[in-house]
Amino acid sequence: MRKTTINGVDICPFTSREELMGYVDRNKSILVAINAEKIVNATPLTRDIINNNIGYCDGVGAVWALKQKGAKNVVKIPGCELWLNIVEHYHKSKSFYLIGSKQEVIDATVSKLQSQYPDINVVGYRNGYLKDDSERNALIKDVEEKKPDVVFVAMGSPKQELLMGEMQKRHKAIYQGLGGSFDVFTGYADRAPKWWLDHNLEFAYRFFKNPKRIKRQVPILKLAIQLLFRRV
Repeated sequence: MRKTTINGVDICPFTSREELMGYVDRNKSILVAINAEKIVNATPLTRDIINNNIGYCDGVGAVWALKQKGAKNVVKIPGCELWLNIVEHYHKSKSFYLIGSKQEVIDATVSKLQSQYPDINVVGYRNGYLKDDSERNALIKDVEEKKPDVVFVAMGSPKQELLMGEMQKRHKAIYQGLGGSFDVFTGYADRAPKWWLDHNLEFAYRFFKNPKRIKRQVPILKLAIQLLFRRV
C-alpha cells in the first residue's frame, strides 16, 4: 500500500475498516493509531516504529492531514473499536495475549472476552505496570515462548509502541496499541457519547470531562494551524 507522509510519519490511507482488516490479514505487523498528538510529537524512534509498520487514522486531525495531501476517501478508524473487530474476526482461529491497565481492569477484560467468545484462546495476560527491566524482559520472553497470533497492548503512547517494537523483534505477530481501550470496554472509563463521536469532537469531550488534558490538546491546535497554512 502506498503511504502518505505527514511530518515524517507514514500513514496508510485506508478507505474502510474492511480494507484495513484485509491488509492486516496479509501483513503481520504493529497497528499504530495515528492522531494529531502522534504526528506533532513524533520522535525519530516512534517514527521508525510507525513507518516500518501500519499507521492508520485514529484521529480526525490525521484524516484532515491526509485529505489535504490528496487521500480523498480516507476514513477515521477508532482503535478502541478496531481491536474488537479483530477479536470478532479471529477469535475462532488465532490466539491472543493482552497487556495493559490495572490488574482489576485486565482481569475484567479477559473475563468479558471469554464470556462473549467462549472459544477464544487467550494464552496470556498481565497488567501494564512493569516495575523494572526484569519484569519487562520476563514479559517479552513469555510472549516469545507462547507465540500468540495477536497481541494487544494498552499502556498509552509512546510506552506501548516502544514495548511492541521490542516484542516484535523476538516474535512476529499482529500487534495493536490500545491506550485506554480496556478501561472503556469494561466500564471503568466512559467514551464520548454518540453525538460527539459523529461530529468528530471526541477530543473536545475528553477535555471538558478532564481539563487537565489541556496539554494533550495542544498538538491538535498545532496541526490545525499547520494544515491551515499548508505546512504539513
